[in-house]
Amino acid sequence: MQADRIADPWGARTPYRRHGSWPARVDTFLAEGVEPGAVERWVPAASLLHSGGDAMDIAVVDGRMAGVRGRAVDRVNRGRLGPKDLFGWQANASQDRLTRPLVRRDGHLVETDWDTAMERVVGRTRELLDERGPGAIGFYTSGQLFLEDYYTLAVLARAGIGTNHLDGNTRLCTATAAEALKESFGCDGQPGSFDDLDHADVIALFGHNMAETQTAQWARILDRLASVDPPRLLCVDPRPTQPARHAAVHLAPRVGTNVPLLNALLHETIRHDRVDHDFVDAHTVGFEELSERVSSCTPEWAADICDVPAARISEAAELVGTAEALLSTVLQGVYQAHQATAAAVQVNNLHLIRGMLGRPGAGVLQMNGQPSAENTRECGADGDLPGFRNWQNDEHIADLARVWNVEPDRIPHFAPPTHAMQMFRYAEQGSIGMLWISGTNPAVSLPELARIRALLAQDRLFTVVQDLFLTETARLADVVLPAATWGEKTGTITNADRTVHLCEQAVEPPGEARPDLEIFLDFARRMDFRDKDGGPLIGWREPEEAFEAWKRCSAGRPCDYTGLSYDRLRQAGGIQWPCTGARPDGTPRLYTDGITWAHPDDCESYGKDLETGAAVDPVEYRSLNPEGKAVLKAAAYIEPHEMPDERYPFQLSTGRTLYHFHTRTKTGRVAQLDEAAPDVWVEISTADAERLGLGEGDLVKVTTPRGGLEGRLRVTGIRPGLLFVPFHYGYWDTKEGDGPDRGGPGRAANETTITDWDPASKQPLFKTAAADLTLVARADGRHAPAPTTTASAPAHPDAAPVTAGGRQAYATQNPGYGEAPGRAEPGGTS
Repeated sequence: MQADRIADPWGARTPYRRHGSWPARVDTFLAEGVEPGAVERWVPAASLLHSGGDAMDIAVVDGRMAGVRGRAVDRVNRGRLGPKDLFGWQANASQDRLTRPLVRRDGHLVETDWDTAMERVVGRTRELLDERGPGAIGFYTSGQLFLEDYYTLAVLARAGIGTNHLDGNTRLCTATAAEALKESFGCDGQPGSFDDLDHADVIALFGHNMAETQTAQWARILDRLASVDPPRLLCVDPRPTQPARHAAVHLAPRVGTNVPLLNALLHETIRHDRVDHDFVDAHTVGFEELSERVSSCTPEWAADICDVPAARISEAAELVGTAEALLSTVLQGVYQAHQATAAAVQVNNLHLIRGMLGRPGAGVLQMNGQPSAENTRECGADGDLPGFRNWQNDEHIADLARVWNVEPDRIPHFAPPTHAMQMFRYAEQGSIGMLWISGTNPAVSLPELARIRALLAQDRLFTVVQDLFLTETARLADVVLPAATWGEKTGTITNADRTVHLCEQAVEPPGEARPDLEIFLDFARRMDFRDKDGGPLIGWREPEEAFEAWKRCSAGRPCDYTGLSYDRLRQAGGIQWPCTGARPDGTPRLYTDGITWAHPDDCESYGKDLETGAAVDPVEYRSLNPEGKAVLKAAAYIEPHEMPDERYPFQLSTGRTLYHFHTRTKTGRVAQLDEAAPDVWVEISTADAERLGLGEGDLVKVTTPRGGLEGRLRVTGIRPGLLFVPFHYGYWDTKEGDGPDRGGPGRAANETTITDWDPASKQPLFKTAAADLTLVARADGRHAPAPTTTASAPAHPDAAPVTAGGRQAYATQNPGYGEAPGRAEPGGTS
């Protein structure tokens, strides 16, 4: 069966009952003119454009990528692929790929050879080390590289350079997930599994638009909703998302008020004694304080702050409080706000007091936004240490030093690893003199872009950019290194529910582009990093060797990979860590028999004050939690740092859309995806549009105290008083070449956002700016370029043409096949 997968992003239904097996449905898309019988090889991989880790095979014809198909036997997606998976691979062959290194000469980037480019990087590194020490060098990476890349980067940065400045753009998407898990359980590690979607009778989505961020898992929920005994959904989101439209209870609170809402849910759960006291007594500390802190947080109290009816809060409390198996998911609607960690921790608290952990259908998914964000966390490339080791624990530092064969004082641990927002502040102030940016585009994705452009353009900052295209950030660099990407290199990706997949090289990279691992190893070799015995600090040269080295680092740690290998992943497909000799098939759920890694001797973190971010003293933690139980940590509501006023009467929230990934570096170069959402837009409620005399397609200007943007208006069912703008669009259109000097406001949402962050996770605030809205020009028959298939659907269905992809977006959806990963009969297809 064929279908337009732009018009129907989630594909055909395959209903199944609770506790049943999710039926396979294999989605396949081949390039125009490629017949199924012409496919020479199917090469195994997993998604690189979201955190679901959807397993797929890459079709190869005549040495080039020619399509993809989902892998039916893989537990994560059972063959399903979303629009970004089906079509996004085409960006690899874009004609404007970087194929040779670039260096800045006389103010311009010019092509050069690899030796010249790398020697310039090495020369500046050595100068800064000699003149100012390792603190002058910082590394800012991505959530889109492979585990092998991150681990190598962590070793060369922390034990080679000796810098504390290593973080990723995962700070923008998954830092709160990690911090919330550390606060509650003493350690990172996703408690739940995507398989819990098969077993839950209530699924609560807190600030998580799963339909647009993890399309295969939303299809899984749709399949359960289409059968008997469907789950009941609770959706907390200020926009009319697809989950909201299917929810038994939809709460659309004022942005920045998740803590009072969750405190009210906790209040009601405790008031009605829907508490698993045996679980609380055996596995937690802090219940008495939590109970006292939320004792006055009634639905009526929360309703006044959140601007939602108290009766609806009570309905939500009854839904989660009476569930037999409650699964909660959390994402950016919680994470990108001023009380991000405090709110995410209250979701954990709800599960802990109800004993909803460690069994099928009962769990928490503190989600990721990027495909390999989990790898940055476990490998220590995100502001933590490898293997979830604790920077305040000398025994953990000594253990890591043993793995790397260096002296413990070689590993910086005099302070917490530097988070990305602080790194950019150091670069702005001049204490960081070199910043190496790999696989990300901060000149579009970070807050307050005028500031970011200015600091990246400083003469005193030496900037290295490692990427596929000449992004907005690369245009400001001193050296640009052309990188290979997914399908052009080999490595592993770990998704949001700890599932590890092997992605194998299918084709050669273009021109002189090199895999990220090869670039990092070349740098380490030229720098001649040594261990304490005089041997090479980094002894591996190939991806599989790097993976084996990582296994040694992970041994005995929460994220233990020692039972995995490339061969095992080739045979079995996705496997969830920890995977050991004792658990050779992996671990579907954590905390099935108590809290594992919260003991003071073992924990990754002693925690932080949720209001100030101050680190908890080890002695204080040991006194609070000597036996290593889960910590029930209460939080009081604090008003957002920037509130609407007479000058800026709206709240502004930024976010994502289904058809694009991050700054459109890849998806903006794919016709099917670009045409579905070609430009920025501004969403407003029906009531606000009527009050201001505005309509669909009007050109409007959004301004905040920091800057502005222009976009066409989409009138939706969003909550009154709120504006929404997608953040994907840079300040110039790469197809047209118009840059920020074109005059007037641009189209980048982050021109408007604030340089501020959650005190505990250090995740920046993209959801709570105060904004003004003014009319620039009437629609004159035009409409907003927003999709109609998603949360941005117009309130009046006939207000804009229906989003469709046409023949170029047709893909097949067929019953599954039983092949092992990567296997294909000659010329075979699904």
